Amino acid sequence: MEEFLPIINYVSRHISLTEEDKEYYASLLRLKKVKKKQYIVQPDFVCNHRTYIVKGAMRSFLIDADGQDHTVALGIDDWWIADFNSFFYRQPATLFVEALEDSTLIQISYDDEQKLLEERPRFEKFYRILAQNGYAHLQKRILSDISLKAADRYENFLSRYPALAARIPQYALASYLGISHELLSKIRNKRAKKS
Repeated sequence: MEEFLPIINYVSRHISLTEEDKEYYASLLRLKKVKKKQYIVQPDFVCNHRTYIVKGAMRSFLIDADGQDHTVALGIDDWWIADFNSFFYRQPATLFVEALEDSTLIQISYDDEQKLLEERPRFEKFYRILAQNGYAHLQKRILSDISLKAADRYENFLSRYPALAARIPQYALASYLGISHELLSKIRNKRAKKS
C-alpha cells in the first residue's frame, strides 16, 4: 500500500478515511510509469482510467483538422488528468494524454471507480469535491480566454501556477494559452526586459 500513499494522502485531505477504506481503495489502484512523450490516452480509444500524477508532467490535447495543436489541460505532481468525457461517458476519446516528463502515475479504472463508489459511499464526497474544483477551474479559464489579452493570460497563468509554468515546455504553454509559440516568446522577452 505504500506506493499508493500519495493518492491516499490526497484523498485524506478532503475526506476522512478509515484504515479499511484506505486498504480497499489501494486494492483498486495501479501504479504506472511512463516515459516522456508516451501517450496514456489516444483518440478513438475509450479512456479507461482516471489518472493521478504522483510525479511528472502531463498534458491533454487535440489536433484539429488543420493540424493545429490545442492543449486542453496541463498537470504536474498531485494533479489529475484524463479525457474526462471519454472516461465518464464511455465514448471514444477525442484527446491525446501525453507525458511531458518521465512520470509516475496512479490510475483507477472506470469499473473499479464505480465499484468504489458503490462499496464506499464516502468517496462520493471526494469525487464531488474534485468535480467542483474542476468546474471552478474551467470557468476561470474560459473567462480568462474570452476577456484577457494574450500577455494578461500569460501573467495570470504565471501568478496562479508558478510551479506548473516552470516545468511545462513553452510549446505546450503557448498551446494552452491559445497563442502561437512565437507570440509567447515575444511576451516573455518583453516581460524579461521590464524586470
